[in-house]
Amino acid sequence: MIAIIDYSAGNLTSVARALAYIGYESCITNDIAKIKTAERIIFPGVGAAGSAMNSLVQTGIDHVLKGAFNEGKPILGICLGSQVILGYSEENNTSCLDIIHGSVRAFPDGLTGNDKNKLKIPHMGWNRIKIIKPHPLLKGIQADDEFYFVHGYYPDPDDSSHIVGVTEYGIEFPSIIGSNNLLATQFHLEKSGRPGLTMLKNFCMWKPC
Repeated sequence: MIAIIDYSAGNLTSVARALAYIGYESCITNDIAKIKTAERIIFPGVGAAGSAMNSLVQTGIDHVLKGAFNEGKPILGICLGSQVILGYSEENNTSCLDIIHGSVRAFPDGLTGNDKNKLKIPHMGWNRIKIIKPHPLLKGIQADDEFYFVHGYYPDPDDSSHIVGVTEYGIEFPSIIGSNNLLATQFHLEKSGRPGLTMLKNFCMWKPC
C-alpha cells in the first residue's frame, strides 16, 4: 500500500487518481499507524509552508516522516512536499522538517524571460527540466518532456549533490531534489501527463539501495 500523507494540503485526490490510473493502490491518510506500515509514502500538496508545518507537528506526522526516511522507506515529495523537507522556508518564516539541509526561496522580483518581458510570479504552466544527474525515477524521461508547475517558492539545498534536476524561469532553480530513499519534485507529477505518470510508475517500482 502507498500512503498519501494528508496534512490539510490540497491536491491529494489527484495523486490518488493518477496512481489508480497506472494500477497502484493507495490511501489518503493522516493515521500514523497506516503511514508507518505503508510500503511507500507520497508527500504531495499545495498550500503555504506555515500551515502545512503546523498540521504536521500537531499530528506527529513530522516525526513519522523523519523516521520513514531514516528507515530507508521510499518517499516521494511533490510541490509543497518538495519544500517542507528542507530546513527553513521564506514563506511564513517557517522552520521545516530539515530532512535535507537547505532553504526554500521566494522567486526574486523583476524576473525576465529570454524575450526580456517580465515573468509572472507564481510560476504557473508547463516547463522543461534539465537532468543534473541520473536517477531511477527519471527512467524514460526525455529532454523535451514538459511538466506542470504552480509555485512562487523553490527548494534550494545547501549541498548541490542533492540537486537532481533544474528548470529555467528567469533564474535556474532546483526542480528535483533528493537524498538516498527520498526524491521530491517542485512540479506536479499527477498533472504532467505521460512524463508525470512515467515518474510515478518508476517510484512505485523503485527499490532504493
